[in-house]
Amino acid sequence: MIRKIIKIDEDKCNGCGACAAACHEGAIEMIDGKAKLTREDYCDGLGDCLPACPADAISFEEREAPAYDEKAVLAAKRKNAGNDMTGHSNTQNNNTSGKLPCGCPGTSAKTIMRNEAELKASRAVLPVESWLMQWPVQIKLMPVNAPYFENADLLIAADCTAYAYGNFHNEFIRDRITLIGCPKLDEGDYTDKLTAIIANNNIKSVTIVRMQVPCCGGLERAATQALKNSGKFIPWRVVTVSTDGEIV
Repeated sequence: MIRKIIKIDEDKCNGCGACAAACHEGAIEMIDGKAKLTREDYCDGLGDCLPACPADAISFEEREAPAYDEKAVLAAKRKNAGNDMTGHSNTQNNNTSGKLPCGCPGTSAKTIMRNEAELKASRAVLPVESWLMQWPVQIKLMPVNAPYFENADLLIAADCTAYAYGNFHNEFIRDRITLIGCPKLDEGDYTDKLTAIIANNNIKSVTIVRMQVPCCGGLERAATQALKNSGKFIPWRVVTVSTDGEIV
C-alpha cells in the first residue's frame, strides 16, 4: 500500500539515538552508529521521531510500504517488557548483533566489575588535586574571549569522560583550558561557539576526549568542524574512552 512513512538521511544522521528513543513503536534501531528504519510495519507515520532529531535527518515520504501493524507492535512491547524484568534485554555486553532495540548504545545499562585488590590499593593513594584552571567549563557558558585562552591548550571533553576515566585530571585537565558538553542532552550545536573561541584567540592545541558511544560523535564533529572553520592550522587529537573507563 502507498502510505506516509519516515525517511532517514544517513549522511545527516549523527548517531545520537534520540529518534530511536522517541519512537515508541520500536521501528528505529541504532546500527553501526546510524539510525535505521528496520521495521516499516512498526512505523505509524505520526513522526514522534522528527522533533527529536537534532540533525534534521528525518523527514516524511509517501511510498509503497507495509501497513502499520499495531498488534505486532504491542506484542513486541510486551516481549521487551518481559525481558527487562529478567534483566536480559538491557545488557550491552551480551548483545552480539551490534543492534539495540531502541536508543543510543550509550543508554544501554551494564554493571562494571572492578578488581577488589586494585580498588583497595588505590584508596591508599593520596587524594588527587584538582587541575582545573578556569571557570566556567560548560561550552554553552564559556565566554568567547577570556585572558585564559591566550596561548592555551584546549581540552574539549564529553562530560561523561571525567567520570569514566579515573586519572582524568592528571592526564587531560592539567595544563589545559577545559570545555565540556554533551551533544545528546544540550540544546543546539557547539560548532559556532567553538569556532568563535578558536578563531578569536591564540590557541596552541586542541585535545578532544569523547566516550565510545555514537552520540559523542556530535562533540567530535563540532570540534573538528570548528578547527576547519577557524582557518587556522592547530595541532589536534581525539582520545576515546570506553564505558568501563579504558582509553581505546
